[in-house]
Amino acid sequence: MRLPGARLNALASGLREQGGRGGGQRAGGGSGRMPPPFKIAVLGARGVGKTAIVRRFLYDDYSENPTPGRGRRVHPSAAVLNGHVHDLQITDYPAIPSFPGSSLQEWTDSCCRGIRSAHVYILVYDICCFDSFEYVKTMRQQILETRVLGTAETPILIVGNKRDLQRGRVIPRHNVSDLVRKSWKCGYVECSARFNWHILLLFSEALRSVACARCKHVHATIRFQRALRRERCALM
Repeated sequence: MRLPGARLNALASGLREQGGRGGGQRAGGGSGRMPPPFKIAVLGARGVGKTAIVRRFLYDDYSENPTPGRGRRVHPSAAVLNGHVHDLQITDYPAIPSFPGSSLQEWTDSCCRGIRSAHVYILVYDICCFDSFEYVKTMRQQILETRVLGTAETPILIVGNKRDLQRGRVIPRHNVSDLVRKSWKCGYVECSARFNWHILLLFSEALRSVACARCKHVHATIRFQRALRRERCALM
């Protein structure tokens, strides 16, 4: 069930109120305190459709000519997954030249603030642009090499956008899927922001992968295989 924008937040608020009366479930169990929001970082080269994906998910809105943004944009939201309310912080980052290798670099550049503490990374590329896939490839490697100590299990989801332009694809889908899932041990989803195809799915996978990542005894590939089962998502 799709709950864009205000309806999604209204549902989250309603469930929080129920939880306060003892009638609902919270992601943090019975402590009565909401946990920190899940931080989702959306990264990719210029023009791949990062902002279009985020806006389609949050507001069910799409523009053929989105206004280009140079800075990062933080979008607070909420989602319901398997009966639990999760606060979200979705950050749409510009096309940064490299992933910051230290906290000093992260906070010196205002475009990168908060990026090293994300709970999940969504790396977006354009299926019709080879260079955008190379950007994702480089960014993934830099994340693995430099992210915050203690976050080695932070999941990475690779997303191929512009599936509606399938005929212009530069790399066969099965080649990318095999590389991402078997070699990189990451999740993989293709979508179309223009036609709202698999947008809800990719954010559902991102949210579920965060929860699955906390099961540290389970191998990364198995965690993503479990996360990609649609029946695990009761409502979002």
